[in-house]
Amino acid sequence: MRAAVLTGQGTAFPPPMGQQALWDDVFTRRYNGNRTARRIFLGCGVSTRHGAVDPRTEDISAWTTGARMRRYVTAAHPLGREAVVGALTDAGLHPADVGLFVVVSCTGYATPGLDIALATELGMPASTQRLLIGHMGCYAALPALSTATDYVRTRGRPAVVLCVELPSLHVQPFAPGAENDVEQIVAHALFGDAACALVLEPDVSGGLEVIDTEAVTDPSSASLMTWTVTDHGFRMSLSAKVPDRLALHVEKATAELLGRHGLGVEDIAGWAIHPGGPRIVSVVAEKLGLRADQTAATHEILDIRGNCSSATVPLVLQLIRRKGQLRPGDPVVAMAFGPGLTLWNVLLKAR
Repeated sequence: MRAAVLTGQGTAFPPPMGQQALWDDVFTRRYNGNRTARRIFLGCGVSTRHGAVDPRTEDISAWTTGARMRRYVTAAHPLGREAVVGALTDAGLHPADVGLFVVVSCTGYATPGLDIALATELGMPASTQRLLIGHMGCYAALPALSTATDYVRTRGRPAVVLCVELPSLHVQPFAPGAENDVEQIVAHALFGDAACALVLEPDVSGGLEVIDTEAVTDPSSASLMTWTVTDHGFRMSLSAKVPDRLALHVEKATAELLGRHGLGVEDIAGWAIHPGGPRIVSVVAEKLGLRADQTAATHEILDIRGNCSSATVPLVLQLIRRKGQLRPGDPVVAMAFGPGLTLWNVLLKAR
């Protein structure tokens, strides 16, 4: 079977926003200076994130979903283009080489979508196959990567996966008592905007080969993480019980994935764990016995980018690759979580 190898990545971000400034200039007023809200907002592990909409200069909390979707199209397009061009350049490929183009997003929709617009603008062939993955949430990059891997292995042509997420478009209206809505405080504190693209190629010598995947879904926990379409954008629900529920599955799912290849946790050279929040990362580290240095890349992305939904794990992977510490044969695990409640793991190997 052909190998599917991650050879290129590209990113794009809207302007940065400091977490302290967001609290001081906007959210302290909207949450009436509530101490709990302040503790959550300033203690979530984020110092800077990015936003296509900066609430310090533009209040869209009362916008309709239609207005937000129109802004999504205008804001996501240039970010997606920059990320894809960067990934292809990093891999040394041209748009004409792309056989499959996968676009992932849970923060915006349009038809014709970004897949068609960007493929056409960049000059991908009319025969390029396209796939749009929507509303799967923070783990969606990994099933997208898995699907692209299957394509590369069977067709022997390159594939591009693009994740574009703009959570800043979904700031919710602030009703009386909002300072007591902990789930919304967390959502407004954690999420940032980003675009990240990945290139997979068949049978090349450098990069990260995708080896295997493992997923587990716990439907009994479905209500703990939701992303609901409302008249005022998409409303995030993120229960404080999520880390404890993930803790029930992460050890077994990871052991099953690694065990199929004769590996243990101690053999993994890089961990790209989705920074869903500092407590989630801590629970994963505790269950797997990971050291602080093994989750450092995850915490760094959380600190400087926030939780960028599906784009976040690719950002952590990119950081691990750029550190240049992987040797040929080193295994890497990418891990993400999302609605369902779903945990998804991917095993990769440096070439």
